[in-house]
Amino acid sequence: MSRIYAIGDIHGCAARLKALIARLDIDVRQDRLIFIGDYIDRGPDPRGVVDTILELRERLDHVICLLGNHEQMFLNYYLDHRDAKLFLENGGSGTLASYGFQRSRQDPSFRVPEQHLRFYQSLLPYYETADHIFVHAGLRPGVPLPDQNLDDLLWSRFEFIRSAYDFGKRVVFGHTPFAVPLVEPNKIGIDTGAVYGGRLTCLELPAMIFHQV
Repeated sequence: MSRIYAIGDIHGCAARLKALIARLDIDVRQDRLIFIGDYIDRGPDPRGVVDTILELRERLDHVICLLGNHEQMFLNYYLDHRDAKLFLENGGSGTLASYGFQRSRQDPSFRVPEQHLRFYQSLLPYYETADHIFVHAGLRPGVPLPDQNLDDLLWSRFEFIRSAYDFGKRVVFGHTPFAVPLVEPNKIGIDTGAVYGGRLTCLELPAMIFHQV
């Protein structure tokens, strides 16, 4: 039986990501590796996280990468020259520094490697399997999945977390850090605050095993 490995918010913790991947017994052809978003900002090596994921895409057949609110902020800043204050105040200056740009403002001289830009632009708003919905932040209760607003997918917090609504499938999400994974009948939260001194968590399905570093 194929397995799913879903990894929570990494936020620039590249060394932690490599250590976690080394612990996973991933079948290169059969298993799916799902990243829940927020690869960049706040941590020491945002660029290194993306490099690691790109390497995994070369090695593994099934790597699914979701969009996080931090990647959306970065794209808004980099491509549309907007939301600079929001991006920089949420750890964006560290991401710029990891790409070798030391200033804290937009500038025509700043260029992200084309492969990295394609990665950011390829990120999915959500991913659905027979039994689970994977999303960065959460869903709005009562709204069909195709009709969910992108802001809700990327920024939802307490309305979703406190809800006992049956979304039809169990929702696996990140965005809101917990000291330990949140496990409820309708949802599983796998952001355990790696960048804040917590652990980086991977959920293995269908076995419901948590791998952590």
